[in-house]
Amino acid sequence: QVQLVESGGGLVQPGGSLRLSCAASGFTFSMYAMDWYRQTPGKGRELVARIPSSGVGTHYADSVKGRFIISRDNVKSTMYLQMYRLKPEDTAVYYCNTYPPGPSWGQGTQVTVSS
Repeated sequence: QVQLVESGGGLVQPGGSLRLSCAASGFTFSMYAMDWYRQTPGKGRELVARIPSSGVGTHYADSVKGRFIISRDNVKSTMYLQMYRLKPEDTAVYYCNTYPPGPSWGQGTQVTVSS
């Protein structure tokens, strides 16, 4: 079955960097566009970034444009989110999914930006 495992989160100071990973299995990863989402308590999931199956032509939310870079390795069935110049408002649980989103969500990875 489809499995999505997010990792790489943690506590970082404002201005710092983190690299998130999304390990996918149970489907043909290379055939799907992939999304990173984030969620904070009391708010719905927000789309952060999207990458096509080829890896060319990425899309970012305005709030992260110029600071985050989405990438993928279709051989390893893994997607990444490199986050730079992190802000306290980036604090959230980060999730990955296919586009369009499937019913299976991973456990997410917590990112906390705080001094």
